[in-house]
Amino acid sequence: MGTRTLFTGGRGYTAGEILETEVLTRDGRIAAIGDHLDRAGVDIVDLHGALLSPGFIDVHTHGGAGVDINAASYEDLSKLSAFFASQGVTGFLASILTDTVEATERAIDTVCHFIDSPTHGAKCLGIHLEGPFLCLKYKGAMPPELLREGDAALFRRYQERAGGRVRYMTVAPEVKGVPEMISKLQGQCVLAMGHTDADYETANDAIDRGVSACTHTFNVMSLFHQHRPAVMGAVLERPVYCEAICDGRHLHPGTVRMLLACKGWDKVVAITDSMQAAGLPDGEYMLGVNPVTVTDGDAKITGTDIRAGSTLTLAQAVKKIARFTGAPPEKVLGLLTANPARLIGEDHRRGDIAVGKDADFVVLSEELDILETWSAGEKVYDNRRPANS
Repeated sequence: MGTRTLFTGGRGYTAGEILETEVLTRDGRIAAIGDHLDRAGVDIVDLHGALLSPGFIDVHTHGGAGVDINAASYEDLSKLSAFFASQGVTGFLASILTDTVEATERAIDTVCHFIDSPTHGAKCLGIHLEGPFLCLKYKGAMPPELLREGDAALFRRYQERAGGRVRYMTVAPEVKGVPEMISKLQGQCVLAMGHTDADYETANDAIDRGVSACTHTFNVMSLFHQHRPAVMGAVLERPVYCEAICDGRHLHPGTVRMLLACKGWDKVVAITDSMQAAGLPDGEYMLGVNPVTVTDGDAKITGTDIRAGSTLTLAQAVKKIARFTGAPPEKVLGLLTANPARLIGEDHRRGDIAVGKDADFVVLSEELDILETWSAGEKVYDNRRPANS
């Protein structure tokens, strides 16, 4: 029969609803959902009234816990995986910042090694390339000398190196050669537009060619004007996914509410865009080739006012979104679970509590604090205190 575990005594997030139900897992997958399930030969997990949510998925993160993905070793990624598990994350894409070809390939090799030999924590689901096909005007933390024109051959070189595990890539559609590249790469990778000065027409053309998401929406891109709708006009109008960094710095709470009102709750994806300082005190850090200074939790390229990712975690984001919107968990959780899973084509395995999907869970208190994290039916983080502590 294999390993069987029954989660009982709590509430479960299933198909966008919160239900008082039991969940039975077998060999890392969800085997049954219902009331009064068979307890014969199963391990019992009493949730004590807590909420059983699908594990969080972060499709855009550059690191945390002192780890920078561009420069990470296998051991670093193991440390990062454990840190992410403590934040309720069961799956993530390793985001590689624009870098030299050699450094990018080195990062790809390390991430792929980690995917092939995972450790006790969140699973790496693939690679996100943020660049190098981005615009100079909105480079943000990207090294300007390493930005490139569209080059499908270079992407294919990276994808071959990764064995097909580049799942997601950010491009600027107004950059020379990028529109043609988007057309050529259909079906090979999920494409998002970001770090872009595209006008409304160019952004819409990119969507028609195959772009299906917007990277850290509103940040480092041309914004909406009533006479020049630009990128924002296109992504708010069209049925693409919109990433959102909900830390209260990158987006005002009112902007988060407006984005949700425009896009609907099924098209916004909560991300962190975190860098190595996530989970650590203020100080000096790195993001790719950039030195970064973190002050009051705000990461900026040293000596400038340019933000360099964030120090946000998804454990913080879920509580902030709930506070910004006043929405109940059944609405908020989709932004961290079902939506990112659909964006990267993982919804057949993750993002919901449904029979046949991976037993990836995060146990949340009524205040949305992380109590436990489970990956493929295995507990990978436990924050519950002993009863007599």
